Amino acid sequence: MVVKKSDLYSHLWESCDALRGGMDASQYKDYVLVLLFLKYVSDRAGAQDALLDVPEDASFSALVALKNKTNIGEGVNTVLARLAEVNDLRGVIDVADFNDENKLGRGQDMVDRLTKLIGIFENPALNFAGNRADGDDLLGDAYEYLMRHFATESGKSKGQFYTPAEVSRILATVIGLQDATSPSQTIHDPACGSGSLLLKALDVAKDAAGVELTAYGQEMDNATAALARMNMFIHGAGTAEIWNDNTLSRPHFKDSATQLKRHDYIVANPPFSVKAWTNGVNTANDPFGRFEYGVPPAKNGDYAFLLHILSSLKSTGTAGVILPHGVLFRGNAEAEIRRNLVQRGYIKTIIGLPANLFYGTGIPACIIVLDKAEAAARTGIFMVDASRGFAKDGPKNRLRERDIHRIIDVVTNAVEVPGYSRFVPLAEITDPANDFNLNIPRYIESAEPEDLHDLDAHLRGGIPERDVELLAPYWDILPTLRGELFEPADRSGYLRLTVSQEEAAAVISASPELDTLRQEVARRFDTWWEQERSTLADIGPATAPKSVGHQLAETLLANYRDVGLVDEYAIYQSTREYWHEVMSDDVYLVADAGWDVAAKPTRVAPKSNQRIDFEIDKEKFTSELLPADVLAGRFLATELEAVDAAEAELNRVDAELADLLVDEGSEDGLLADAVGDKGAFTKAAIEARRGELREFHADSVASDELAALHAAQEELEETKNRLAEFASQHAKPGAVLVSAANKNGTLSKTKVKTRLNELDVGTAERAVAEQALELLEAEAQSKKAIKTADAALSSILEAAGPADDEFNVERDLLDRCEQLLDERASAAEAVKDAHAALNAALAQRYDSLATTDVAELALEGKWRTALAAAVFDEVDRLAFLLAERVRELAARYETPLPELVERSAHLERMVEEHLARMGFAWR
Repeated sequence: MVVKKSDLYSHLWESCDALRGGMDASQYKDYVLVLLFLKYVSDRAGAQDALLDVPEDASFSALVALKNKTNIGEGVNTVLARLAEVNDLRGVIDVADFNDENKLGRGQDMVDRLTKLIGIFENPALNFAGNRADGDDLLGDAYEYLMRHFATESGKSKGQFYTPAEVSRILATVIGLQDATSPSQTIHDPACGSGSLLLKALDVAKDAAGVELTAYGQEMDNATAALARMNMFIHGAGTAEIWNDNTLSRPHFKDSATQLKRHDYIVANPPFSVKAWTNGVNTANDPFGRFEYGVPPAKNGDYAFLLHILSSLKSTGTAGVILPHGVLFRGNAEAEIRRNLVQRGYIKTIIGLPANLFYGTGIPACIIVLDKAEAAARTGIFMVDASRGFAKDGPKNRLRERDIHRIIDVVTNAVEVPGYSRFVPLAEITDPANDFNLNIPRYIESAEPEDLHDLDAHLRGGIPERDVELLAPYWDILPTLRGELFEPADRSGYLRLTVSQEEAAAVISASPELDTLRQEVARRFDTWWEQERSTLADIGPATAPKSVGHQLAETLLANYRDVGLVDEYAIYQSTREYWHEVMSDDVYLVADAGWDVAAKPTRVAPKSNQRIDFEIDKEKFTSELLPADVLAGRFLATELEAVDAAEAELNRVDAELADLLVDEGSEDGLLADAVGDKGAFTKAAIEARRGELREFHADSVASDELAALHAAQEELEETKNRLAEFASQHAKPGAVLVSAANKNGTLSKTKVKTRLNELDVGTAERAVAEQALELLEAEAQSKKAIKTADAALSSILEAAGPADDEFNVERDLLDRCEQLLDERASAAEAVKDAHAALNAALAQRYDSLATTDVAELALEGKWRTALAAAVFDEVDRLAFLLAERVRELAARYETPLPELVERSAHLERMVEEHLARMGFAWR
């Protein structure tokens, strides 16, 4: 089976546990990523699409041979150096020192740690031999996954090596990389870190325009620069030139000693507000003329990077730079630079991003798009306030797919959305009131109006008509619903609810207009599915799963753009979430292995958290592609009905038992004594309580017979005690009666008689055996006496008739309780049998599935069903939000202030009267 992306990611993150403790994530990432790289190229070695030449002494198997050896660290370094030498990758994959005692431990600690790490990569789940190197970038995605997690763990000072992929996608698109035209065009990242931003930019140009740009990057940190080179190679961008040095003081990419190399595109996420940026920089006489528009503050390098990028840009070039939000409004030297850039028209777009988005800082940031091509004709700056569109993701905020798409849409199409995006004329920016301040809130007011309380409504009641009017987007699509919910109050400008607050949600949900909207949403989904179904049905070796996922989401979003009230971006988000959580793995498996292999059940390992589809002889199985409910829903209706019926019966009995426990099983209930130690009814407790009730009854109508029964029981108990003491003396190992004892140490009458026959008459041993037989006979007589006494007691109790009513009620409840326990046992057995039958039918059906059946089930039973539910949830969400707002408004003004005051006064009088009766003076 091919490697599944979600499984790959979890196994990789597990590998990091082997290194935690000796170093932080910014360091151990270098070790884990190198081993992942070596494992991948080793698994692919010899294949037609192999990435590298991998000699045996430079392969992963060479690392396996080093496990538990005292020189393991030195040996790993040797293997990596050999691979680097053969493939001209010195300084790329051999930077991390696997013999570093300060990081990996000394002596046996290092041996154990590296042995464990290598062992993790031996896991069969990390075998890449069956995966294609073309199409989707499995290894590249794994690298990105790890770097994102490394950045999360690394802390504020170590997060600069990775730019969130979501921000990278936005930046790459808004600078127009999708319109690239030639491989001769160049792209540069002067602060490239691990290369994640540069790679995303290259991907946009390649995927959208089919152009592989010439790439350049510079990074100051040595280990991060090496990681960037490896990252480029892994992602198929091995020709990208990555240089390790300080961009500001020693820029590597130059056309001459006084001219920086000019690029068509530049992307950058430089470290925020670097304090020592002037080290090695001659700001007064910069050979590259980077500071002609002003010199940035000595302790803040944000504009230093921006000016460097501007100087590195062709006259027709565009750049996207991520900087802290403060560059838009800070004063003094930065204000002067900002004024010059605006006056020359270099700033095309500003996008305000949410706070706490980046791994290196929690402050809000922005994307500034520089564009030299149209600078002279620029009449304003397009601004976007995207600061409120995000989701919480652990300690950080994260841009959702919907947020990314919305930003890209409004920027690339220059769409003005109230409260979100706006083209701001230069005249407004240069106005003395603004004075070139680019702080976005100056120009874009929040789209969410403040929820103001109406004092008059609080005083006199009624729902302000103004608040209802703010729900106009709903009334535009559901015009008659407003009249069903609201009617005029007793004064102008105020309304009242026509139904109770509890009924409002039902009225909204039952609205014919909402049903019309549902039908339109469903109709459009059916049309869309018919258009896209063939793409999914034709999945095969040539399929690029990422492209499939992108196409599905994009066409579905476009399908709902003009449906009033429906948020097409919410539908897009739901689609993308299902893609990432489920469908991506499905499509990837089918593309690599085919429908049949993807659906074939495999054994689930013990303690695995995989889904269980069926179980046979205690062996658990799962199908990666087809969950059991999809298969059973199509082919096994009879077995499912049997399971449902059996579980319904079990639930019925459990519910009745639960009710009985609540009603009569409490401390004061009639069935309190029928409850066992674990708080549930037990047959043992019921039987014991029956015995107690029988004794109570007998005590009043057959006291002599009850006394006789007790005497017989006491006699039996005394005889048993004597027997036990006798056996402990004479039936222990080495004693005369050891052969007459049972496994539990008690004496057996039959075995004692056998032993008697073996012993000579008149011997001491035979006397012991005879005494044992007498005790056993006495025990038998006591049991017989108990039986006789019990029968006599029962006869008299039967002749005497039933006990008093209370005992009879309890006895009936005990009977019912016992009956329910019997029914529950039968129902539980029926459930077990029904599931066993379903499991057997599932195993047989999975085994006999035709390829056409598999495809049909995946397409219709799984994917279509889930995608449709995600779409229809949007209509339900709209109805819920409207109902919540209606309920909120009604509850807010339900009780006018005078009534509240009167209620308060009434309660106060009641308290005073109560205290007075108790002898307390309140005032």
